[in-house]
Amino acid sequence: MLVIRSTIFLLLQLLLTPIFSTLAILTFPFTALVRYRLISSYARTMLWLLKVVCGIRHEVKGAENIPDEPCVVLCKHQSAWETLALQVIFPPQAWVLKRELLWIPFFGWGLAMTSPIAINRSDGKGAVKQLLKQGKARLKQGFFVVIFPEGTRIPFGKRGQYKIGGALLAASSGAPVVPVAHNAGRLWGRNAFVKRPGLITMSIGVPIATTGLKAGEINARTESWIEHEIGQLAH
Repeated sequence: MLVIRSTIFLLLQLLLTPIFSTLAILTFPFTALVRYRLISSYARTMLWLLKVVCGIRHEVKGAENIPDEPCVVLCKHQSAWETLALQVIFPPQAWVLKRELLWIPFFGWGLAMTSPIAINRSDGKGAVKQLLKQGKARLKQGFFVVIFPEGTRIPFGKRGQYKIGGALLAASSGAPVVPVAHNAGRLWGRNAFVKRPGLITMSIGVPIATTGLKAGEINARTESWIEHEIGQLAH
C-alpha cells in the first residue's frame, strides 16, 4: 500500500510540476516578493497532496520565534519535505542552492523565478563571496535567507559537517540566525521513494543575536541547538 500511495503522489507531482513551473515563469513581470508569494502555492499544494495521498501531516513548535525582520534561517536537511514546508511556515525566503538545480527542465526554470542564490559549489572562495553579496541584497529586499548548513541531505539521526557560510552571512550582515530542526527523515528519507504516513515535527529555535559574535561561534551555537533538538524529536 505504501508503494501505491507513493507512486500516486509521484505521478501527481510529475503532472503538476510543469504546470506550476510554467505559471511561475509567467510571473516574471512582477516584483520579486510578489513572484515568490505566487510561486510558493506549489509548496502548499504538494504538502496537501502529501497529507491526502501519503498520510504525512506536520506540526510546528516555536512558530512564535519567527522574527518580523528578515533573518538567516539555518535548517537541518533530511529530505525534500523541508524544502516545501519552509515555504509555507516562514515568510518569503531566498534559498542558497547549487546552480545545477536551475538547469532542470520546468522545475529549475520556475525555481529561478524565486530569486535564489545559486552558487557554484566548486568555486570555493568565489561561492562564499557570492553568498555574502547576494545574501545581504536579499535581506535588504525583505527576504529571509534559507541555508542548509550541512550542504546536503543527511539521514535522520546522523550529523554532517556544519559549513560556515550561513554564519558568515549572519555575522557580516548583523541579521539574527533562526535555527530549525525537524524529523522529516523518519517518514520521507534521503532519496527515498516510499513515504511513510505519520506526523512530522518542525521545531524553530529562539533567534540567535549575532552582533558581536564571530562566525565560528554563531555556527557552533546553531549546530549545538539543532542537534540537541533533533535528539529530542527522536523520542
